[in-house]
Amino acid sequence: MGKERGKARLEMIASMVIFGTIGLVRRSIPYSSAMIAFFRGFIASLVLLLIHFIRRKPFDRKALKTNMAKLVVSGAMIGFNWVLLFEAFRFTTVSIATVCYYMAPVFIMISSPFTLHEKITARKAICIILALVGVVLVSGVFTTQGSESPDHLKGVLFGLGAALLYACVVNINKKIEGVNGMDRTIFQMGPAALAVLPYWLLTDDITAIAIAPQPVFLLLVACLVNTALAYDLYFGSIEHLSAQSSALMSYIDPVVAIILSAIILKEAMSPLAAVGVVLVLGSALADEINQ
Repeated sequence: MGKERGKARLEMIASMVIFGTIGLVRRSIPYSSAMIAFFRGFIASLVLLLIHFIRRKPFDRKALKTNMAKLVVSGAMIGFNWVLLFEAFRFTTVSIATVCYYMAPVFIMISSPFTLHEKITARKAICIILALVGVVLVSGVFTTQGSESPDHLKGVLFGLGAALLYACVVNINKKIEGVNGMDRTIFQMGPAALAVLPYWLLTDDITAIAIAPQPVFLLLVACLVNTALAYDLYFGSIEHLSAQSSALMSYIDPVVAIILSAIILKEAMSPLAAVGVVLVLGSALADEINQ
């Protein structure tokens, strides 16, 4: 049992490190966000489905049929969640986009009285307020970064939009019963790709897409490593870890993204933005610890 938990921790850490590199990989791919999101969902769903059949784990068809509508809707939301997140990476720094994305737990807290019939305690209210203050600081509205760079503010809004969609996905997933995490992912990836496909075809000039070895290789990395492998490691580990341990280790993702953006991309962060990062991640983390 101890060896299993040790292996699970390593798998969880590995998955979070891989998730934390997605912004760096996206920055290096010259294709549109919709195109990346489509292939991410399409290829990852096929790979995860193949892994599922190799391991010979049967699907619970009755549970899938009962929850199929929720899986399709949440899958479509995941597709556009990716589009917004990838756009955030385009218009602002990877670290700022990642921090804005981690407002998702705060949005879940805000919506909990309506979706989960939970009361907002004094601790949760303080966490929400501090996180909102943090986002304002991260947005740069009080610095020249925000006032002189409309693209930066656009990136912040895309990041917050992605967070809002992800919060909706989490709330829907909490109402899905009898379907394990890996099966959910497999049956959400397909709808994610299908939902994004019409948007991609309408907004992108397909004939102008340049097929070159390096961009195609990086696109495959995003699909196979940052998605299929990362999700396989993640869902393989959570079966042997407590919910709180999994939640706390998920904060490795933004830390890795922030460190890599500073070291590899040389992305600077103002002192006020740094304070905002601490407030946003600290507030979300404080709520996880309290649960």
